[in-house]
Amino acid sequence: MGSVKAVAVIAGNANVRGSLHFIQDPAGSTHVKGRITGLTPGLHGFHIHALGDTTNGCMSTGPHFNPLKKDHGAPTDKERHAGDLGNIVAGPDGGHELSKTTGNAGGRVGCGIIGLQSSA
Repeated sequence: MGSVKAVAVIAGNANVRGSLHFIQDPAGSTHVKGRITGLTPGLHGFHIHALGDTTNGCMSTGPHFNPLKKDHGAPTDKERHAGDLGNIVAGPDGGHELSKTTGNAGGRVGCGIIGLQSSA
């Protein structure tokens, strides 16, 4: 079986925009790549939330995705919940190329719904 691919288009406060691509390889590891612009410089929490409900913006997306009821932790911690991807650091231009993430969270400034990507 090949890789599973998904995408999320990000929109949020002010000028926050971007897209994220999720690729799960056959061994089960998931890689996240993308670009987000319009962020204020500094740390921004990067999480997957439990609900795909954006009827009240990012506030209605529910708690962090945590099907195994694990504690909050850094991506390098052995015990952490699945929706906790750590932090990204936005540069002075308000952008960030996503790759590996670590750290703490802040307020919700952008969100999107993760959906399977067409193989065509």
